[in-house]
Amino acid sequence: MAAGYAELLRTRHAARLLVGTLIGRLPNGTGPIAIVLFTRAEGGSYSLAGALAAAYGVSNAVGQPLLGRAVDLFGQPRVQLPAAVVSALGMVWLALAGTGSVGVAYAAVVVAGLFTPPLEGGLRALWPSVLGGKEERVHAAYAMDAVAQEVMFTVGPLLVTLCVALWDPSVALLVLNGIGVLGALSVVVSEPSRTWRSEPREAHWLGALRSPGLLALLGAFFFVGTALGSITVAGVAYADEHGGQAVYGWLMAALGLGALFGGVLYGARQWAGAPERRLRLLVALLAVCYLPLMLVPGVVAMTGFAALAGVFLAPALACAFIVVDRHAPAGTVTEAFSWLVTFFGVGAAIGTAAAGPSVEAGGTAAGFAVASVAGVAALLVLTVTQRVLARPGASRAVAGSVPGRAAGSAEAPAAGPAAGSAAGSPEGSAAGSAGPLEGSAEASVTGS
Repeated sequence: MAAGYAELLRTRHAARLLVGTLIGRLPNGTGPIAIVLFTRAEGGSYSLAGALAAAYGVSNAVGQPLLGRAVDLFGQPRVQLPAAVVSALGMVWLALAGTGSVGVAYAAVVVAGLFTPPLEGGLRALWPSVLGGKEERVHAAYAMDAVAQEVMFTVGPLLVTLCVALWDPSVALLVLNGIGVLGALSVVVSEPSRTWRSEPREAHWLGALRSPGLLALLGAFFFVGTALGSITVAGVAYADEHGGQAVYGWLMAALGLGALFGGVLYGARQWAGAPERRLRLLVALLAVCYLPLMLVPGVVAMTGFAALAGVFLAPALACAFIVVDRHAPAGTVTEAFSWLVTFFGVGAAIGTAAAGPSVEAGGTAAGFAVASVAGVAALLVLTVTQRVLARPGASRAVAGSVPGRAAGSAEAPAAGPAAGSAAGSPEGSAAGSAGPLEGSAEASVTGS
């Protein structure tokens, strides 16, 4: 497993792009907690702190697909770096202006969230050109990316805490966003980012959202996000009853470690068959693993249940990346990945909002029940739409990127070998199709 990761990272540009993207996304991963800590240090109420963090999250969700579409149209450097700078300036504005004027504070966090660069989707669009277009290696990189995300979301809050301990929350805002700009800069000056161009795309106001399969996937991962968001709130309620903040830290760490463990195990083998069917199984297992949380046992057992709840998260995300890749219309890959980020994030916000009243009405177990219901809802979406998901888009090389080609080029990407569809898709059997090999063994991780 580690050897597989090492082999991928030894590929020219791969390590730089992965690390640069993770560093560039630090402001996004740490933004809500940094905003809350800053607002409280300024004397603001918990309500204001939560509202500002929510405004940041919502504006981020709105901006990601819009900026993703701009990347597909104009290339990465002309969008990613300016967006990173403007987003950082929004946080600088907040740090300098404080929360004395609530309107100014809201404006600052909206600017910071709206212009957060879509580095996550941009990286997944770059993997094919970096890894030579080999489908197994690209799928492995998607899963490595999913595992790396868990590391970032574990380390990020620790960095915020460290900055606050060494200096204060305003400095934390400045330092983390400055580091984020450097990460984005590292990515966009690299050769793969500078030369990457999206496939020619059909002009359509819906962009990536005109794909029925992608819409089905986004609906399912809205509910996966809802489950995760509800767990974070229900976990606070559990910790309040069983020992306080330290217990909450253990639960969240266990959730992240479970996801890391699951991602590593998932990548220990190659997977045959259509990823859409595999995703349905992974989401079913994810939903089942949320159920024990409602038992709310003692701290040791609950920590184990939290780890179990995370085990299938990274594999499900890695598989979802492949499904996005297969269903995104030509020329919309960055936008499509950004929509996945958006729906997951909005779902998490809804889950956070729903868990609070549930805890107040029915106790901690009711808060965790929100996660279970959301997990079942995600599975139902995938089950009801399985016929739509069985028909991935045709005539696209893996991840839909044409490295080094002008964005307006009408030249089609090089065709890959045709393949019979394992999922019953008529597109897969077309001679000369450049679509992914549906029936091939797909390595989701060998090394997000």
